[in-house]
Amino acid sequence: MRRHSGLQNTLAASVSLSGIGVHNGLGAAVTLHPGEPDTGIIFLLSDPRGRDTEVRARFDNVCCTELCTRLGDLDGAVVATVEHLMAAISACGIDNVIVEVDGQEVPIMDGSAIDFIAAIDQVGTLPQGAPRKFIKVLKPVRVEQGDAYGELRPSDRPQFNIAIDFADQVIGAQQISFDLSSVDFRRDIARARTFGFMRDVESLWSAGFALGASLENTVVIGDGRIVNPEGLRFADEFVRHKALDAVGDLALAGAALLGEYRSLRGGHSLNVAVLDELFADDSNWTMVEATVRRAPQGAGRVEAETFRPVAAFGPETS
Repeated sequence: MRRHSGLQNTLAASVSLSGIGVHNGLGAAVTLHPGEPDTGIIFLLSDPRGRDTEVRARFDNVCCTELCTRLGDLDGAVVATVEHLMAAISACGIDNVIVEVDGQEVPIMDGSAIDFIAAIDQVGTLPQGAPRKFIKVLKPVRVEQGDAYGELRPSDRPQFNIAIDFADQVIGAQQISFDLSSVDFRRDIARARTFGFMRDVESLWSAGFALGASLENTVVIGDGRIVNPEGLRFADEFVRHKALDAVGDLALAGAALLGEYRSLRGGHSLNVAVLDELFADDSNWTMVEATVRRAPQGAGRVEAETFRPVAAFGPETS
């Protein structure tokens, strides 16, 4: 069994990133701050009246999944395009962080998660004096949407098996499988960029989407070819980006997942719907806690050997 870091982690210091929102086209910035143990991931937002509010990064605070994942509350505080940042936080094993948002969208950066990974690396992570908690999938949970499906299966480690199938000849059918780890995510997933079709541009603009999209942050397909002069970063960059989105959306479970996620022709709506289905029945999941031991000669170094059940802790599923 693959070993997990036994202690909760946060950032060693605050770090900021800025850019534009891919959908609203406006300036956007986030500052990531260290969080106390058991804080989880919290977004600090402003509502339409200018009041500061906290919104937890959780599936039950998702207010929209059209073209991106948005979090919000009943007072109108909202932040869009959280999935790439959430994927980086999850893959780096960070449990507690406060995300201060300037604007209503997380900056798109280059369309991937690599800049968020670099920001985390810049300040480093800090182990905390509390064991990590995981949501362990106990039985298969499946959601179908037309010819698409997503499902979670029991597993002793976080696994992803993502497949896409586009009629467009440039993309076609692609599939990728991986265990979620910081090393594998950095190497295989983090640099994969969001993508779109030139034929959809005008309809997206008229609907208020993709106003900040450009060849600097989006892989564009048009006239049967890749429009970007530099081409693709991976031959199968499209499915790798869909996998990146899935990692980010599944990070909204409220704690790290122990389970295998499979999807075909999936997207944000399907990813979040699977989390809704998982938590709709308490028999689908349980919360476990890492058992930590210290390496004999490694002062301060810890490893998780096993997991043990813990008292009720996790997403509120009202």
